[in-house]
Amino acid sequence: MPQPAMATDTAANPVLAEVVRSGFVEGRHRGSLVLLAADGSVELALGDVTSPVFPRSSNKPMQAAGVLRAGLDLAGERLALAAASHSGEAFHRDLVRTMLDEHGLSPAHLRCPPSLPLDQEEQEAYLAAGAPRDRVAMNCSGKHTAMLAAAALRDWPLDSYLDPDHPLQRLIRTVVEEAAGEPVTAVGTDGCGAPLMAIGLTGLARSFRSFVLAAPGTPERRVADAMRAHPEYVAGTRRHDTWLMREIPGALSKVGAEAVQAVALPDGRALALKIEDGGTRALGPVLARALRLTGLTAPVIDRVGRMPLLGGGREVGEVRAVF
Repeated sequence: MPQPAMATDTAANPVLAEVVRSGFVEGRHRGSLVLLAADGSVELALGDVTSPVFPRSSNKPMQAAGVLRAGLDLAGERLALAAASHSGEAFHRDLVRTMLDEHGLSPAHLRCPPSLPLDQEEQEAYLAAGAPRDRVAMNCSGKHTAMLAAAALRDWPLDSYLDPDHPLQRLIRTVVEEAAGEPVTAVGTDGCGAPLMAIGLTGLARSFRSFVLAAPGTPERRVADAMRAHPEYVAGTRRHDTWLMREIPGALSKVGAEAVQAVALPDGRALALKIEDGGTRALGPVLARALRLTGLTAPVIDRVGRMPLLGGGREVGEVRAVF
């Protein structure tokens, strides 16, 4: 049986975070991180930052720009939701349904899997109300709604809108390659069923940088501006992307599954990182340390970076960055 391709040479990736319990290091997380200076040059590279990875939902700004290039006219909260991994809160679900109705669509057209809200508090309330798993509640439903609306506008097939060879997905691939400044080297299937396009972490950081520096009115800048103006629609009321975009002026931030993160600042500084084992408990501490290395100081960075370990109901340690 052929062996699966490895995205990176994992031996090249350093330890970025340690798990410390009662003063004892009980675990380590390796990963890769790249920081770009304001002029776009690589300021810091830890681990393999050029081999392709799946950015997962960190690709969503590029996907949203693709639907705009297809001619779909979205703005404000609607455009932010098109780039979202939303928490499934009531205001997210309500806007997804509104957008579907506005474009002559229904939840039955969605090809993302039925799911529960991503946010734990919202999920508990949702289940307590007796609500079932639903495609609208799935965190990618805003993106899928925008893709369907773009396909309907262009009279492209709706049933196959997730096929990598669909005209919309080919257009999105072009957006990804242009923004990253490198070719897509592999195409997979994301958890929501959409095509997933592999690029390097340096390319991912370049993508976010290009969005914040794009000329006003371009699809890329429209996406960046909508996300920054309405971060609660990109994530949710209890999510770190929301906190960062609210509290760091001009920041563009998007997390992806398997512990991927990209951030760009309005002057062109940018970063992208991936925790090798997908361990999200290390993501916050590593992200906070990376943001500090860009020169940022803000209370929200401490909030994002705090990952305590509990023992017997009390704090006995932490996950901490070590670079």
